[in-house]
Amino acid sequence: MKICVVGLWHLGTVTAACLASAGHQVVGLDFDTETVRKLQSGQPPLYEPELAELVQQGITQGCLSFSADPSIALSESEIIWVAYDTPVDDEDRADVDFVVDRTVQLFQYLAKGSLVLISSQLPVGTTHRLEQECAKSLPNAEITFGYSPENLRLGKAIAAFTKPDRVVVGLRNPNDGARVAAMLAPFTNKIEWMSVESAEMAKHALNAFLAVSVTFINEIASICERVDADAKEVERALKTDTRIGPRAYLSPGSAFAGGTLARDVRFLTQLGISLNQPAHLMSAIQESNEAHKKWSRRTLSFLFPKLAGLKIGVWGLTYKPGTDTLRRSSSVELCQWLSQQGACPQVHDPAIKTLPEPLNQIAALHSNPISALESAAALVIATEWPMYQSIESDSLLSAMSSPVVLDPNRFLAESLDRHPGIRYFTIGRASR
Repeated sequence: MKICVVGLWHLGTVTAACLASAGHQVVGLDFDTETVRKLQSGQPPLYEPELAELVQQGITQGCLSFSADPSIALSESEIIWVAYDTPVDDEDRADVDFVVDRTVQLFQYLAKGSLVLISSQLPVGTTHRLEQECAKSLPNAEITFGYSPENLRLGKAIAAFTKPDRVVVGLRNPNDGARVAAMLAPFTNKIEWMSVESAEMAKHALNAFLAVSVTFINEIASICERVDADAKEVERALKTDTRIGPRAYLSPGSAFAGGTLARDVRFLTQLGISLNQPAHLMSAIQESNEAHKKWSRRTLSFLFPKLAGLKIGVWGLTYKPGTDTLRRSSSVELCQWLSQQGACPQVHDPAIKTLPEPLNQIAALHSNPISALESAAALVIATEWPMYQSIESDSLLSAMSSPVVLDPNRFLAESLDRHPGIRYFTIGRASR
């Protein structure tokens, strides 16, 4: 099957590489010529485990190519998969027009009878908006539209694409079901078919539900800290209830970050306002999450009323382990706050070799985690890279000026929680 994947950042590059690995003839299209040039040489625009190898495999086997020319990329493609990562600003506002404008630019090049399948994270109703624009430009081209919400996870994106629990697909024309099923057959036959608007709404609802779950358990955890309860024990009670289950998103710990969940919460909040149907729960999620982000700051301020001049070790900078993405990283935000207090962040991250501006002016990057603790008054576990679990606790004690560890998600609890020489602080439990 000939497929064009449009938008070559995380979502698009993973989508193109995985489709090519299944034997489809895939062209990746992006208007950024530098991104295309690098991909043509097998270099993805960002780090994702196994992605570079999969891209190179597709190129070598002749199933995957890249282009910045829509007339070439779209001329024979029967499915056009729109996979832009929708930009979002620091206030979680999505730049929807970025995706819409670039998709509209494609219309003049579409082959008759092709299907435009959108996976970019967009407000419900956007696919209909694009359909109307296409009908104006190509009234007789018989172009159809569909929406399939992306379900990738940074650091685990290839497994999420190739071994999905299920795939949600909304189609305007049910006759497109056969070719979508054929395209996805190498990965799954578990497809939830529905209307376009239901598929768009499903993405909003899923992310909002996860956001509700995270903020719920974190509010419970904050109360636990004050009443000498342990939020992890409360979590166990919840997850062993058959009405909730063991895979529920109910682990007390860090606030959600990165913008993905917050973007859909904002979509739903704004949609409720526009429809005069206020979404009271949605509007409270962001407020709760923003407050919880400050747990490390509150704890450090309690322990060290004067942070100025102190060295604070920070392990992990990226948005999450398994990536090299710093944008919207809560760890970076913590470093910025520490600098504002006059403290000196000493950081380590296995995926970061140099610090970008202006982070390099406020934090010192170390090549190994122990050197980042030299004379540190405290250590904050900010990103849970597996390598940190192999570090001996005595190494921390010998390097730090005071044995204080903040571990929001209890990542190192097995080795540090009961250590007699370390003051160990975590979310959802009174300090010991």
